[in-house]
Amino acid sequence: MHNAFSTAYLTIILATALLLSSAVNTFAGDAKIENPYFAIQAVDRQTGRGVPLVELKTTNNLRYVTDSHGIVSFLEPGLMDREVFFHVESHGYEYPKDGFGYRGVRLQTTPGTTATIQIDRINIAERLYRVTGQGIYRDSVLTGRSVPLKHPVLNGQVVGQDSVFTCLYRGRIFWMWGDTARPSYPLGHFEMSGAVSDLPQRGGLDPAVGVDLEYYVDENGFSRPVAPLKEHGLVWLDALMTVTDPQGNERMVAKFARLASLSEVLERGLMIFNDATEIFEPIVRPGLEFLPYRNTGHAFAARVADEPYYYFTSPSPIGARLRVRAQWNDVIDANQYEVLTALGGEDGARWVKFRDVLASRTEGKAAVIDALEDEAKDVRVYDIESGEAIAPHNGTVYYNTYRQRWIGIFVQQFGDPSFLGEVWYAEADTPVGPWAYVRRIVTHNQYFFYNPKHHPLFDQDGGRTIYFEGTYSHTFSGSPEHATPRYDYNQIMYRLRLDDPRVALPAPVYRLSGDNDCQLGVGGDAANRAASVAFYAIEPNRGGDDLIPVYAQNGRLTAERPARSEAPLFFALSADDVTSENARIVGLYECRHTDSGQYRYDTDPQVEKAGWRRAEKPLCRVWEAPAGPLLLDRNTGPVSDR
Repeated sequence: MHNAFSTAYLTIILATALLLSSAVNTFAGDAKIENPYFAIQAVDRQTGRGVPLVELKTTNNLRYVTDSHGIVSFLEPGLMDREVFFHVESHGYEYPKDGFGYRGVRLQTTPGTTATIQIDRINIAERLYRVTGQGIYRDSVLTGRSVPLKHPVLNGQVVGQDSVFTCLYRGRIFWMWGDTARPSYPLGHFEMSGAVSDLPQRGGLDPAVGVDLEYYVDENGFSRPVAPLKEHGLVWLDALMTVTDPQGNERMVAKFARLASLSEVLERGLMIFNDATEIFEPIVRPGLEFLPYRNTGHAFAARVADEPYYYFTSPSPIGARLRVRAQWNDVIDANQYEVLTALGGEDGARWVKFRDVLASRTEGKAAVIDALEDEAKDVRVYDIESGEAIAPHNGTVYYNTYRQRWIGIFVQQFGDPSFLGEVWYAEADTPVGPWAYVRRIVTHNQYFFYNPKHHPLFDQDGGRTIYFEGTYSHTFSGSPEHATPRYDYNQIMYRLRLDDPRVALPAPVYRLSGDNDCQLGVGGDAANRAASVAFYAIEPNRGGDDLIPVYAQNGRLTAERPARSEAPLFFALSADDVTSENARIVGLYECRHTDSGQYRYDTDPQVEKAGWRRAEKPLCRVWEAPAGPLLLDRNTGPVSDR
């Protein structure tokens, strides 16, 4: 009995080995053997490009997910060479329903052939590829397709990576991530991973195609820690920046936190990258409290009165209130960091050095930090479509050449349908604001996509096209059983066209200071002279068919085109357009002073200010200015060489 079982078992092993040998020969290029896979490619109906992260599921719940080319390699005994129905689902994309309400397609699963499924993109941003993890191009490799990456199925033995930070360092892009997972054990390491890549214009891949990462690895080939400490704990880095040290060398500096757990921080300080050992080493270790805000986020460059500075997306990407002069002695000294605060002042928010804030208070450093963080809580921006308040979480701010404005990419807290997976786009005239109206560009269905990072080094077409990525994870949003294979806990890249009319947002129309406080202006020069924001409207070069132009002429606004050729001051909704349920869209009323005859414009339909007579009907409809202080950074501009 035992011998008979052994013989049968040996026969099965030999047969399996022959089958695997055939498959290997097929992928090695043996033209005599047919590729056994049936390939399915999901493509964006709008662009024709393959879409990653599209789930195909059979009627018996076999689940497949497209790779970064949008490919699924299908080889299922019993389901080949026959019609098979596949349910089609993807975050931010949609397949049409059939007569019974099913979103899916029936395909003939013939080995060696390819079927194409066209899906409709709901997202404004376009999903491009997965940046990290195992099997980025798995199905493309199995079906014999060419791939752009040097390591298309496993790089640095990384199967998962959390939250990316980047900077340009010594001519290359330096990348670092938080916790990193590996294939050989459920726990990876928790002291930051690192890699480098070439700029697209210096031999690197086109960011539309991918990123070839060169990981710092250990003796076993696994992505090693780049910020190890002798003391126990998780190590997280942020606020990555480069400065010149006293010896004239370019150095890379980051803020660090050492944690006992996700909720218990043991110390904070600064680390500096050692180019010889290729690890970050502590340079400032003051203890538990360090900078004015405990989380600093991403550093971004700006110029203040001809001085180079770093600003930080802290405590919120839509409320950057921390900066430091981009000089060695300032960066390593917490006292030299500046906060935008109204604490201890009577003239509203202003930039104050941390040392001066501490000197003006008596409650101690930790309490001052608490007060600064409380001051910046409850930052809100507003959905351009619904008018609903949006609570920003983490993200980035950078200057955009095409828009000539500062742009923010951030994720929403308490979002719907995902609690922490709705990605929004915003614009402002200065890095601190005013931020007001935002547009959703990416959505997820009950799945996290957090810490999005815009890559300005990848901007194309003069800034018209931008790229950003984020961490895709089921953590806190679902069970491990529903985690997306290979994609979960990894980075996914998106592309956004800023000339897409859907991302046109209302800009502030300022009430200008001066002799005539009724004068209005839009844009950079107006921001420098602004006394307040009167309302929000669409900029002159962003008008659409559903908007009307509004002109400024002889101290008045008019919706009638002047006799001479003039550009409109802004675009607005027609006064007759009352179909929107957005409560933040309001009428703009003309008011005339009864004595001077001067005109001003107000969005308040109820109150007639003393000495002013309001028109009965609005001139047009605009977006109201949200309540709160006017935050402007009038002396700050972009830095072109960073």
